[in-house]
Amino acid sequence: MPAVSSVLVPYASYLRVYEPLAAFAEPERGHWRRYAARDGTPTAQDELRRSLADLLPTPPVPVPVHESADAFITEVDGVVCVCPWRTRLRGWLALEELGDLLPVPLLDAVLPPVVRGQAAKDYERWRDRNPDARPWIRTAVWQVPVRWFTLFSDDERTFEPGAAEGGEGAEEAGGSGAKARVLRYRTPMVQARRRLARSLKTLRDTVDDGPLIEGLVDVGRWLEEFHPRSLVELDYGGLVHVLSCAQLAEDHSAADVAAAITALRDGDDEGAGEAYGRLTERWRAVRDRQFAN
Repeated sequence: MPAVSSVLVPYASYLRVYEPLAAFAEPERGHWRRYAARDGTPTAQDELRRSLADLLPTPPVPVPVHESADAFITEVDGVVCVCPWRTRLRGWLALEELGDLLPVPLLDAVLPPVVRGQAAKDYERWRDRNPDARPWIRTAVWQVPVRWFTLFSDDERTFEPGAAEGGEGAEEAGGSGAKARVLRYRTPMVQARRRLARSLKTLRDTVDDGPLIEGLVDVGRWLEEFHPRSLVELDYGGLVHVLSCAQLAEDHSAADVAAAITALRDGDDEGAGEAYGRLTERWRAVRDRQFAN
């Protein structure tokens, strides 16, 4: 059996918020200050591998017993910003969504009902004591939700071809020590909120209420929970292992969403349809792979 460290990243994307240290009260602020100052902070793959390791025992451990004390760290204009993992909280939230993603027989085989039931009771007790808790990271499997793209501009896009782990380009790039493939967007919180508000107004003025508007409202409420000088990041995560380097290089989904919104605002239904069509065709091809052999 291969080591846990060799397992590929699942096909998931991530929306993260990095808050400045000033957003945290003591003693947590001191913890993150010391944490950011040390060498070798963990990566996204480290977080994933720790989570996968919990699924190997029998019975599996779907939610960590203790909350993670780790975080992703970045620096914005000389200010240290922190995105706590909160792996335990995110595990509970993910369990609530599993019923909509997997058929019951498969879900029962992966996570027995007794295991899920105990996790649900633990979460209910914890939530009663922490009613205002929220995750710094949102996850989507086999897609990047359209609503996430409204927060970003195409010029905030970063694509590093690198190597898809264990796949295309790994040998040419130097094997396991090669730089990982990355596609991500980053923007200041103030820009993300402004773009979301404009997109929401345009959609409410031009289309009927539906999942996209509901999703934007939900994301907007989530963003309001964070410090105004935070950084918002969209990371394609494991999806870079699904798409080829050429497909990723040509992927300008945020630009397509912006073009569709602008066309709607200008009354150009045809232009909006063309932009949205490019977007939906691109991501339908990705989601269809979820059910491929």
